[in-house]
Amino acid sequence: MSGAGAGVSGEGASGGIAGTAGQPQGGIAGNVATAGTSGGGSGGAGAGAAGGGNGGALAGSAGAGGQAGFPPLPDPGPEGDGDFEIGPSFTVQPDLADRGAPKGRAFEFSMALSESEIFDGTDSTLDDGKPVNTTRRISVYVPDQYEDGSAAPVLVIQDGPGELSMVRNALDNLTITNDATRRIPPFIAVAVQNGGNNGKGSERGLEYDTMSDRYARFIDLEVLPAVVGDAAIKAAYPNIRITKDPNGRAGLGCSSGGAAVLTMGWFRPDLFRRLITYSGTFVDEQDDDAPEATEYPLGAWEYHSGRALIATEPKKDIRVFLTAAENDLNSNDPESTHHNWVMANERTAAALGESGYHYRYVFARGVGHCDIRVTQATLADALIWVWRGYQPSVD
Repeated sequence: MSGAGAGVSGEGASGGIAGTAGQPQGGIAGNVATAGTSGGGSGGAGAGAAGGGNGGALAGSAGAGGQAGFPPLPDPGPEGDGDFEIGPSFTVQPDLADRGAPKGRAFEFSMALSESEIFDGTDSTLDDGKPVNTTRRISVYVPDQYEDGSAAPVLVIQDGPGELSMVRNALDNLTITNDATRRIPPFIAVAVQNGGNNGKGSERGLEYDTMSDRYARFIDLEVLPAVVGDAAIKAAYPNIRITKDPNGRAGLGCSSGGAAVLTMGWFRPDLFRRLITYSGTFVDEQDDDAPEATEYPLGAWEYHSGRALIATEPKKDIRVFLTAAENDLNSNDPESTHHNWVMANERTAAALGESGYHYRYVFARGVGHCDIRVTQATLADALIWVWRGYQPSVD
């Protein structure tokens, strides 16, 4: 992904992810670790939760389909899977720039927290010293290649607008590329503003760091219906639809937004299966007085350590891209703090690999937490990799 033509040794170049020497948009410079994983969705359609009901059941058994009526996550093979290293110099991927491709349409509207049935800003776990937003902004981009009336795949971006500008350019460029190995589907990008503030006791922390399906249900039951029901969007696309197929639903986030993305897929693989995280907060950031703390006392640290959920629970139908930086938050802290971001991401990646998941882990040298240079050097290839194997469903 360095763009310097220094391809990856080991893995193949399919999908433009790994890259080969001499290609102008080459793969990640540096190390490739493991050969890719296998599996990740074999077997028939599982009996998991249909729709997005309140507190609904998790997806069925390992490798099973998840949402009733939809197939398991397609297995596109291991190309691009494994551990990679980039930096300390970085190059912006050309597909994240405006290259003059046909543009889609952008929209924006707000949702009042007081009107939400899931996150209304009044939880008892909230700290009075951390104000809650009264509204949240929703930014939407519908790519030029979307056909009105079709059930569009979707990418939900946390901390909106976040990476939306880069995602827009990637959609413009990669939905029309002649290189089939680098093509992505014309998904609708939905960037969701958090509820306010940061850390334990905040609305943002409640939404992103809580170990439950609550945030996934919020997106599924409130945000996505608001998108297709927005007056301006309906005027431009009278028959707009977003797919119910979890294979066509992705998430993107950084820091606690990255933790939210993994949690969306972990607790509700019947709703979201394609996950992109940057400097994910897979540490103990869950509110200490949250009801979920009884079952998950160390918050997202439990994914890889503590309860070691990834290693000990049935395999989920998810596909995970993740990164950490050499100078990420608390990178020198001991394990006992449960707050070392590098340790947390390395262990999460290792657990995913050892458990047979399709995962892609990028370690960035010489930079810190959620550094924009890492995103600029990797996001186009991350989108290509995470959408590998996608086929539109009839729904």
